[in-house]
Amino acid sequence: MPTIAVDKADLYKALGREYTKDEFDELCFEFGIELDEDTSDQKRPIVNGVEERPQLKIEIPANRYDMLCFEGIAMNLNVFLGREKMPNYRLAAPLGGELLSVTVQKETEQVRPYFSAAILRNIKFTKDRYESFIALQDKLHQNLARQRTLVAIGTHDLDTLSGPFTYEALPPDQIEFAPLNQTKSMKAPEMMEFFEKDKHLSRYLHIIRDKPVYPIIYDANRTVLSMPPIINSNHSKITLDTTNVFIDITATDKTKLEIVNHTIIAMFSAYCAEPFTIEPVNIISPHNQQSRQTPDVTPRATTASASFINSVCGLNESRESLCALLEKMCHTAKPSTTDPDALDVAVPITRADILHQADLMEDAAIAYGFNNLPRTFPATSASVAAALPINKLADIVRHEAAMAGWSEVMPLILCSHDENYGWLNHKDDGRAIRLANPKTAEYQIVRTSLVPGLLKTVRENRKHAVPMRVFEVADIAFKDETLERKSRNRRHFGAAWYGKSSGFEQVHGLLDRIMLMLRVKFVDPTAWSKSFLPQQSAEAAKKGQKTPALTYYIEEVDDPTYLAGHAAAESSKVRKTEAVRIGTFGILHPTVLKNFELPFPTSTLELDLEVFL
Repeated sequence: MPTIAVDKADLYKALGREYTKDEFDELCFEFGIELDEDTSDQKRPIVNGVEERPQLKIEIPANRYDMLCFEGIAMNLNVFLGREKMPNYRLAAPLGGELLSVTVQKETEQVRPYFSAAILRNIKFTKDRYESFIALQDKLHQNLARQRTLVAIGTHDLDTLSGPFTYEALPPDQIEFAPLNQTKSMKAPEMMEFFEKDKHLSRYLHIIRDKPVYPIIYDANRTVLSMPPIINSNHSKITLDTTNVFIDITATDKTKLEIVNHTIIAMFSAYCAEPFTIEPVNIISPHNQQSRQTPDVTPRATTASASFINSVCGLNESRESLCALLEKMCHTAKPSTTDPDALDVAVPITRADILHQADLMEDAAIAYGFNNLPRTFPATSASVAAALPINKLADIVRHEAAMAGWSEVMPLILCSHDENYGWLNHKDDGRAIRLANPKTAEYQIVRTSLVPGLLKTVRENRKHAVPMRVFEVADIAFKDETLERKSRNRRHFGAAWYGKSSGFEQVHGLLDRIMLMLRVKFVDPTAWSKSFLPQQSAEAAKKGQKTPALTYYIEEVDDPTYLAGHAAAESSKVRKTEAVRIGTFGILHPTVLKNFELPFPTSTLELDLEVFL
């Protein structure tokens, strides 16, 4: 969760009173945030010969974008304490009556297709307000905007520009301007080389560097405002003297685009000459049906069930009381006139985290007070908690392997592409889930086998005495386009024996123990196909004979991961008439051992446990 540092004296002044550390810690707990640190009693850094003022470092929930700055924390706490009402955000046209417009060209679909904007008129900046304004943009860029890949924000001194504006996408060599804090005009390719050495901006260059066109925003005089998501123009740089701020927001995600717009204007429209007033901008974008007026500050209408809130919280509050609780959390609520159990709730633009009535229930519980909720209340369900079948099965297998003398390990579920495929002498079958933007080559895909993790664990502990016997019971994952999440997990059991005398029989013995414990009977593969056909089972039933529901057999398999002639596959009849491949085991090929830097022979076993459910 993000930690926000605010000036202690300024926050207490905004809240209307002084707090002791314990009192403010209690207030944070009641609101659902956490006081991480109070620097009052610590040695603080010296800035320009003056010691930094005491700071409060407050841990904020990751989904509360409206509390990523001083203004948001002060506003939410004041509403919670009943000192203020939730601000009424409203749009106001300029004195001339004609709104500024931004025309979005079709070419922008190749890079960043969505655009939003707003204007803050007659805003009064101080040094602290200005720094908070810049810091909020940076925090939104880092978390919600995913390092500017989803959303990029530009802020400009509107008095240095002339509307209307255009949002275009041009070849890099056609773009030229002086970037922020630079006096020299540069073309886009030159700019990319220049900012390669910049510690802050270099991490964003990859977003558009290889695109055929770069996004660019111009005013009516073809003066550049910004080249999102990299850099603004120095021409329209905002300062402490700026009074009219034009905010441009480009994105690849429509939802996050508007969340960012709402967050910025909600926090800093408080400093306008007419507080909480925003000037809208006309977005002209007919090619993708995104023509509209932004921002839309209308609260989002939703409903919540009073009985649901009461039942989950163990309360028996009236609808009017619940509405009063929700108002402490910045909502506007009233009892529904059409449904005797419903609450009509208006969610403000600052609360992008409200997705379901369960979120409103949580807000009502916070406003009521966690410490005031009943410690016990009548149960509404007669159900008894129990482990999921797959987890129970996994625990049984885990226990049996440990009792057999094997040590459990827990490697990471992410691995490199080579470890999952090439190092096991396998070709990429296209089933692995790839990370879109892996941070290191070591974590590129979600594993499709437990074997690489077991071998890496042995490799990192190979200085220990041999033999080593390790196992893991965990999930692997595959692509599955038929599912909503486009992926499918499977619970597997894997084991590895590493030592001077490692052979086929060690993992075979563990397999036999697991199958015996699961009551899966071993049968000869030729007898399996003849003895357990449906008609044979029916005849056996007539004679009073029992046919085992679970059976398995072992056959030689040609797998490049293992030595030729030293690998086997287990196939099972698990309440089916056909054989199902449930795993493989054998002695690893020397090239696999070399890839994982293992000097001694190693044998491995891997089973799919889900077929036994």
